Amino acid sequence: MSAILVAVDGPQADDWLEALKVNAKGREVRAWPAAAENLGGVAFACVWLPPRGLLAQLPDLKAIINLGAGVDHLLADPALPAVPVARVAHADLTTRVTEYVVLHVLMHHRRQRLYDAQQRERLWRVHDQPAAGEVAVGVMGLGVIGSNAAAALARLGFKVAGWSRSPKTLPGIETFHGPAELDAFLARTEILVCLLPRTHETEGLLNLALLRRLKCDGAAGGAYLVNAGRGQSQIDADIVSALDEGTLAGVTLDVFQHEPLADDSPLWRHPKVTITPHNAGDISPRVFAPQVIAQIERFERGLPLDNLVDRARGY
Repeated sequence: MSAILVAVDGPQADDWLEALKVNAKGREVRAWPAAAENLGGVAFACVWLPPRGLLAQLPDLKAIINLGAGVDHLLADPALPAVPVARVAHADLTTRVTEYVVLHVLMHHRRQRLYDAQQRERLWRVHDQPAAGEVAVGVMGLGVIGSNAAAALARLGFKVAGWSRSPKTLPGIETFHGPAELDAFLARTEILVCLLPRTHETEGLLNLALLRRLKCDGAAGGAYLVNAGRGQSQIDADIVSALDEGTLAGVTLDVFQHEPLADDSPLWRHPKVTITPHNAGDISPRVFAPQVIAQIERFERGLPLDNLVDRARGY
């Protein structure tokens, strides 16, 4: 039976190794870097941020399963073997990111940071609160997760629209697509939610010029940004500038150009910024490992992998 190599860079490395061993159904599971001298016979690589060039050292590799939604690090490896690459995808991941998006959209909508500040000052003061139906939310990226988040926000009553690279249709939600329709999407959006993948087209997209095109005179009382997509989509310095000049009234950032976020980043201390450590879609190896093994079983039966990555598109 073919062996599986687990190469995970991050705090969940041991959890992934144990979860995959428990679910392996007799397959040998090897861990990188302990298996550095034993790479023959590895047919499947289960990876997250593997070292560049590692996968090219696997002479019997048949498929790669990326243990997360983002594949930009993997595709940036110039020696990446020409074998199928699949992403993990699970309703649990979609639900977690949707929870995050709803939480932070509501936090901005309900002025929670303002009330937190008042609590520290022991101030009892009520502020005007618009209804969700008066506030326009825009979701950039209408894949499985983005579509689910948009639908959840619409159910709460927000005026939701979505923007994507190619045309998409979502029941009851206005949609825009492509560069030609981006301005119209931004002009109607007060709370911008970014769930875009990392591609050449999305790198640096959330810059000062784009943020200045958001609707800042609507019911929300300003423009807000929630980015739970990719850090490379945003320019951190431009976000600070947008906050300081009043273009943005507040932001929530789960991702950054460089992670962990540097200690000296002004984002840490900015009063209008909420930071989380890239945990919007924190994946549980215990939940995902059975699906990973099921993918391997499908492939061994001659069936195509689910959630295949399109290398040309970058996701």
